[in-house]
Amino acid sequence: MTDEVILQVKDLKTYFHIDAGVVKAVDGLSFDLHKGETLGIVGESGSGKSVTNLSIINLVQTPPGKIEGGQILFHGEDILTMSEKKLREIRGNRIAMIFQDPMSSLNPYLRISTQMIETLQLHQGLGKKEAREKAIEMLKLAGIPGAETRIDCYPHQFSGGMRQRVMIAMGLSCNPDILIADEPTSALDVTIQAQILELMQDLTRRLGTAVIMITHSLGVVAGICDTINVMYAGRVVEHGSTDELFYNTKHPYTQGLIQSVPRLDRDTNERLFSIEGQPPNVIDLPDCCPFYPRCHKVQEVCKHHYPPTVDFGYGHCASCWLYAQKDGGSVNTGDAQ
Repeated sequence: MTDEVILQVKDLKTYFHIDAGVVKAVDGLSFDLHKGETLGIVGESGSGKSVTNLSIINLVQTPPGKIEGGQILFHGEDILTMSEKKLREIRGNRIAMIFQDPMSSLNPYLRISTQMIETLQLHQGLGKKEAREKAIEMLKLAGIPGAETRIDCYPHQFSGGMRQRVMIAMGLSCNPDILIADEPTSALDVTIQAQILELMQDLTRRLGTAVIMITHSLGVVAGICDTINVMYAGRVVEHGSTDELFYNTKHPYTQGLIQSVPRLDRDTNERLFSIEGQPPNVIDLPDCCPFYPRCHKVQEVCKHHYPPTVDFGYGHCASCWLYAQKDGGSVNTGDAQ
C-alpha cells in the first residue's frame, strides 16, 4: 500500500424511492482507497455494502435507485459527472468487479474464450490473437490447469471454484487500478475459499491493484485486508486498520460481530454469542443511532440523535455516544464516515 489515494468517496448518498417510502441504502458515506490497499467492507445483509460498490461504478438501477449526493473521485475525477462513454472506458478496465455468483455473471451460451477475448479487445485494443494469448496467460496465473484447451469450454463445464478463478482472471486481465470483490467466496466450500483468497491476494499484490472486499466474514478481512469499514444501516460506524479494529474495538456492533465468530480456543460448551434483534428497517429511518434497539450499552441520547465521529488516532474512528461524551478521543461533529 502506498500514500497515493486513487479513490475518494465523499458524503455519498444513494436512496431508493419506493411506494413505502425512501430507503436510505447509503447515507453519507466517506472513505479513501490507496494504491495497492485492500479495504474490507463488513456488515450484515442490508447494511449497504453492495449498493456502495454499485454506486462507485455508477450502476445503481434508476428508478427506483438514485445517487442523491456526494462525490466519487477516481484519480481526482468525479465518476458521477462522467459521460456514459467515459464510464464504459473505466468499467471492467480501470475498475473491475467480481460478483459472488460466477455462474450468473458468466454468459452460459458463450465460451470462456469469447467472453475474455471480447473484454481485452474492447478495453486494451488487442487483436484477436494477442487477446487470446493474454487470456490464456491470465487463466494460467489464476491456476486453471490446461488453460490452452480449457479456454474454449463453456461455464457449465467448470466447477464453482474454477468459475470463480475464471472471474478473477477476467477481472484482472486489463490490469485495473481497483478490483471490487462482492462476496467472492460465499458460494464455495471452506477449502476452496482459502485457495481463492490466497490467489486474489497474490495476483493483486503482483499487479499493484487496490481491492475493495465486500464480505460477511471477519475471518476474510482479518486475513487479507489492510483497513476495514464496518457498515450498519447505510453508514460506516467504525473504520480503522485491521489490527486496530480487532485488538482495540470500539463500537458495540463491531464488538458483537467479533464475538459472534466461533473460536477453537474457546470452551466447546460455551454458548456462541449472538447480536440480539434484527437489522433496522431503513425506510425513512429517524435521525438517531440505528443500532440502539440491539445495543446492550444504549443511553438515552442514542434514541434521539445520531452520534458524531470520534477519532482515536492511527486512522481509527467510530460513531458512538459512548466515546463522544468522554475524554480520550477528538470529536468530529461533521457527518460520520
